Amino acid sequence: MSCWMPGCPALSMCRGLAALPITCLERAKDLKTRLGILLHKPELGHRIGTPSKLQLGSRQRDSSREVLEWRESFDQLLKSKNGVTAFHTFLKTEFSEENLDFWLACEDFKKTRSKTKLASKANRIFEEFVQSEAPREVNIDHETREITRKNLSGATSACFNEAQAKTRTLMEKDSYPRFLKSASYQDMTKQATSRGISKRSHT
Repeated sequence: MSCWMPGCPALSMCRGLAALPITCLERAKDLKTRLGILLHKPELGHRIGTPSKLQLGSRQRDSSREVLEWRESFDQLLKSKNGVTAFHTFLKTEFSEENLDFWLACEDFKKTRSKTKLASKANRIFEEFVQSEAPREVNIDHETREITRKNLSGATSACFNEAQAKTRTLMEKDSYPRFLKSASYQDMTKQATSRGISKRSHT
């Protein structure tokens, strides 16, 4: 109470503080408040995509079903664009993505109609994936490699069939089972299953 008495030194000090640029202090306080909100609410960063996710609800359900179908067969995985992407990401961790890249290159090669392009593409694929010491050499036996080399002399859409089949079998028997057991795919199946359960509980 005494600080409010006339002539009190404390009152003079308060008046002195009042003369300071309070607007600057207020701005600093406001900035601190704003920063505090951002720092303590990291979930704000995830809200950006929420509207689109809500709009794409049906697509999410489709993708959930698709993820679960990948474990039914290797064919189901290869039929799915998302499945191929997920499998390719997994193969990168094993440094064997060249097998899938070769298989995909062969699939694209089969769609080529021009004989001129067919020959040039065939040579390019052979040099990149098939020939001995190729930059991205796939794991096939010597006999298959030689058969493919001979096929290049009269390149047709079927000239890589045997090599592609060997590579596919290798992926199906070796890499595919490990992909299904991988932590990344297990996480995807858990999310897909939980979305399916959530959907049924709301119907």
